[in-house]
Amino acid sequence: MDSCAACGKTNGRLKACAACKLVKYCCNANYCQIAHWSEHKTACRKKARELDLKLFADPPAREDCPICILPMPSGSEEYTLMSCCGKIICNGCVHSLTRDVCPCCNTPTPRDTEETNQRLFERIEKFNDANAMNQLGCFYKLGMNGFSIDYSKAAELFRNASELGSAVAHYNLGNSYLLGKGVKKDTEKAFHHYQIAAMMGVETARYNLGVEETNNGNYDRAMKHFMISAKCSHDDSLQKVKEGFMRGKVLKTVFEMTLRAHKASQDEVKSDQRDRAKSRT
Repeated sequence: MDSCAACGKTNGRLKACAACKLVKYCCNANYCQIAHWSEHKTACRKKARELDLKLFADPPAREDCPICILPMPSGSEEYTLMSCCGKIICNGCVHSLTRDVCPCCNTPTPRDTEETNQRLFERIEKFNDANAMNQLGCFYKLGMNGFSIDYSKAAELFRNASELGSAVAHYNLGNSYLLGKGVKKDTEKAFHHYQIAAMMGVETARYNLGVEETNNGNYDRAMKHFMISAKCSHDDSLQKVKEGFMRGKVLKTVFEMTLRAHKASQDEVKSDQRDRAKSRT
């Protein structure tokens, strides 16, 4: 059972040390954390440095679309989960299909949303498919594909998918905790899931971390987040870096490097097929 690192109390809600997450403190956190600091500081600083090395490391390379072999675009509205085989393909390839079959497994495309939903449930039952869980969670969250809005069910599916390693599910679960939809509102848990999602390459999660660090007055940490996500083609993050440059908080050379990396990342995922798909939505 968890207990306060300073006083040993186990009752009430315990709050983890914000820097290292190694220990927890009781509702009298201000007193207990201060009293425990001299004993805890060495381990805390070491662990915090280790966490920062992971958090601010370059994100993993994007996966390629299995059809066109181009890096996958970052926006969830720019790719599609195939409910038959569980493959994720870019919308450029989806809109270029000449036959009503999956380009990955040749299964006929679903006749309607009911068949799509049935296939997703089957993938969860047979394969414990995290992507299918996350997709159904989005349907419940938004009231799409014939489902009524059910935030609790959505959060449950996001949680299960995140435990199976889905980066996007960590981001979606973070949103659930931040807004208190389907779960009790918990900012600490929200940003815990954002951190995991960011380290796995979800740029919007990293942008949210940057905004939170800005709100907390940690401008240098915020800019680190914005620069990493901007280099991965996240437009809002690039705008934040630009604002930092205009205010004299970001060096011109750093801004120019970020701008070039942002353009290169966007060019890397561009294709005529994808542009045509965007124009149809």
